[in-house]
Amino acid sequence: MTPPPLDDGKPGASKPPRRGGAGAVFVSIGIFATKMFGIVRQVVIAHFLGASVAADAFNAAFRIPNLLQNLFGEGALSASFIPVYANLLARGEKGDLAAQEEAGRVAGAVFAILALVVSVLVLLGVLFTPQILPVIAAGFQGERKTLVITYVRILFPGAGLFVLSAWCLGVLNSHRKFLLSYAAPVVWNLAIIVALLVFGRGQDLPTLGRTAAWASVVGAGAQFLVQLPFVLKLVPHLRLSLDVKHQHVRTVLRNFGPVGVSRGVVQLSAFIDQLISSFLPIGMVSLLFYATTISYVPVSMFAIAVSAALLPVMSSVIGDEVERARQIREFLNGGLRQIAYFVVPSAMAMLVLGDVMAAALFQNGRVTHQDTMYMWGILAGSAVGMVPGTLARLYSTTYYALHDTKTPLLFAGIRVALTSGLGYLFALPLPRLLGIDPHWGGAGLTFSFCIAGWVEYRLLRRGMNGRIGTSGLPLKFAATIWASAGVAAAGGFGLKLLLGARNHVVVGVIVLGGFGLIYLASTSLLRVPETRLLVNRLRLKR
Repeated sequence: MTPPPLDDGKPGASKPPRRGGAGAVFVSIGIFATKMFGIVRQVVIAHFLGASVAADAFNAAFRIPNLLQNLFGEGALSASFIPVYANLLARGEKGDLAAQEEAGRVAGAVFAILALVVSVLVLLGVLFTPQILPVIAAGFQGERKTLVITYVRILFPGAGLFVLSAWCLGVLNSHRKFLLSYAAPVVWNLAIIVALLVFGRGQDLPTLGRTAAWASVVGAGAQFLVQLPFVLKLVPHLRLSLDVKHQHVRTVLRNFGPVGVSRGVVQLSAFIDQLISSFLPIGMVSLLFYATTISYVPVSMFAIAVSAALLPVMSSVIGDEVERARQIREFLNGGLRQIAYFVVPSAMAMLVLGDVMAAALFQNGRVTHQDTMYMWGILAGSAVGMVPGTLARLYSTTYYALHDTKTPLLFAGIRVALTSGLGYLFALPLPRLLGIDPHWGGAGLTFSFCIAGWVEYRLLRRGMNGRIGTSGLPLKFAATIWASAGVAAAGGFGLKLLLGARNHVVVGVIVLGGFGLIYLASTSLLRVPETRLLVNRLRLKR
């Protein structure tokens, strides 16, 4: 695995802009809390449901909340709503009272339109779940098919509440209130965890899956309600309406179209992956879901955190074309460095120590050692494309800040086309041709996604460089952090061999803790600025 070809020289060498960096810290803290509880949630699910028929059905059904949340929620809403709303707020901060009132009207109209559209979609989803099933899991038959229909119907109302929570996130982020919006999902995770712990030993697996699904709906409602009072306080001029003719509302809706389609394309890719995985042996849908829980932590904590923090900042940049391009380029380059510094070692750890991660979290109860090895393969496949995939997300965010929603859509379409074709080949025919266990098709599926991610990253970067000038990471910086991650991986692997077959959690803490310390020591010795910034922040928090 080699680092992406990046520019040498000046681009990206500047320190991350302070406003974006501070926001990213709060986003990271919120996401860290959410992801830690999310991992606990998945560990509890794996403990009680394992890789059973009920687990496959439950995890497959979870794609529905993700679908609506990504189509109408956080991703699409952030890219279309925040640039318009944040710009109005910036004008209001300069004394434009009319802009302040406009911001309230826009926020209220977007909420009302979202609520209406999502309510209709939830109703249709509940009524036509059997017709949707072929899109979710065409390979499911018998009990798995019956259970997934039941679970999807329960989960649909929660999906609508997730979208309303995403509106709260958009408002809070525009006001630079990042912590609450990204920590709010903790209550959703808690609802599921508590339900499983209370009812896990007294119910059969199919019934327990239904209990967890209802707990998800309750948690989604709590996630929305915990944010709402703060939103109402921040938007005193909030006015609910369905005024689609309002100038700024039209701009949001116009931008929402391409972004929604773009997110739809991304979701289509996820559904294709799940569709393919439904033809793999029983349990692989769940193992893919569990492994994805691990691989998505660095993506969320660093790529999403930095992108979410920088979107309102870049959208608020005011000035002539040359000055605006310069400022946005500085924000972009600083954000790329922040992401790479954390994601490169994460990818290396997943590639070399993925078995340690999977065993520490999931190898208990109904999850076996062999299941852990399959998850390691899935993590290794994901690691190959994690760096370009996370950098591509920030590039897409930069396009959105420039009010260009069509270019990311085009490149996302190319990625999905590649993912679909390669995913089918690597997951199903290839294991048969090689004469290997079909369970390893899960690793082939994630590897195909990563190849397509590299292509998308290169296209996004080249297009953006033509607009704002050369962007990217200095070659020296990239080589330094990759080398440091390699040294840390070697040290972690040595610790794994030294410890041998001990308690999985103890081994995980020692090996992964050692990996992190070696990476920090190595980057510190090589004078990587981000290490010094990280250490200084940790000292201040003490």
